[in-house]
Amino acid sequence: MTPNDGELEGRPPYIHSMIAGGLGGTTGDMLMHSLDTVKTRQQGDPHFPPKYTSLGSSYYTIWRQEGIRRGLYGGWLPAMMGSFPGTVLFFGTYEWSKRHMLDYGIQSHVSYLIAGFIGDFAASIVYVPSEVLKTRLQLQGRYNNPHFKSGYNYRGTFDAARTIIRTEGFAELFSGYKATLYRDLPFSALQFMFYEQFQSWARQYKNSRDLGVRLELLTGAAGGGLAGVLTCPLDVVKTRLQTQIDPVPVVGKPKDRSAKETMSGPKDTTAKETQSLPPRKQQQRPISTSSPSTHTPRPGAIPLDEDSIFRGLRLIYKTEGFGGWFRGVGPRFVWTSVQSGCMLFLYQTILRKLEVWLPIERSDISG
Repeated sequence: MTPNDGELEGRPPYIHSMIAGGLGGTTGDMLMHSLDTVKTRQQGDPHFPPKYTSLGSSYYTIWRQEGIRRGLYGGWLPAMMGSFPGTVLFFGTYEWSKRHMLDYGIQSHVSYLIAGFIGDFAASIVYVPSEVLKTRLQLQGRYNNPHFKSGYNYRGTFDAARTIIRTEGFAELFSGYKATLYRDLPFSALQFMFYEQFQSWARQYKNSRDLGVRLELLTGAAGGGLAGVLTCPLDVVKTRLQTQIDPVPVVGKPKDRSAKETMSGPKDTTAKETQSLPPRKQQQRPISTSSPSTHTPRPGAIPLDEDSIFRGLRLIYKTEGFGGWFRGVGPRFVWTSVQSGCMLFLYQTILRKLEVWLPIERSDISG
């Protein structure tokens, strides 16, 4: 079996894929950062009733009170620092895995799916720590923010990294790693499987590899949006796991809780103490490193087992029904479709530019 749809002829050099992917992915993330910030505030707000509710009013409130740089674009530096190397690793690994599987005769849809898994796993070592820093700075907003008390108060990105390592340990930069992989690996796999299929259909429709701006944007947005909807239940579980209060003591060396200005709120040490807290205290929770967030757990939401994603899915279905799996599916669809459309459109555009600016002999393209 050989690659179809002119796959061999359309293979760019690996270095071109990595450069185009890094630039496209970073640009898409930066364009959507303000929406990510708003959704992080909605999710991580420790106050009840929450200050941030609807999308439009939250945008306006953050912009009016805190401005753009430290308000809507708080945390942009760690986002960019994680996005570029993360997408470079993703696209390089994705292209390498996909091409080798296709050349070995593995069915195309399976190749795209597995390559998406492998690519995202390779990139996770970079983007998970950047997500932790980004989301905390997004929730915090301005230093000494008088308009919103998040529980965090870092002077900037590097102060946040130093403080987290000193007071909570280096491992805290990888908090939520397992839950992140459970959501992002299937998302990336489905996103690129759908995208490659939509691209194939679009080329057949146009009878050309040049799809034009509209179809390039549409195929990318459709792939990301559809994958975002299908993985929404995993995103809800991930968000619950990362925002709930620990119901049992953490085994091992306890974190230093003396630096209260950098914590999102004290965690309970026993289930008995949790029950004895007043209602307002019970509702405090550390923020998620999800990007973007899609669900704010209602007060009294049932705690989930950190070790079982599937048990979490069952508990949510049992207590909240099918709708509990798809809380926030609208915002998630908008974010994933727009970000994916922008990223993949720029990816293809930059690839074509690099082919002109940095031409490489056709015999070198496949490897």
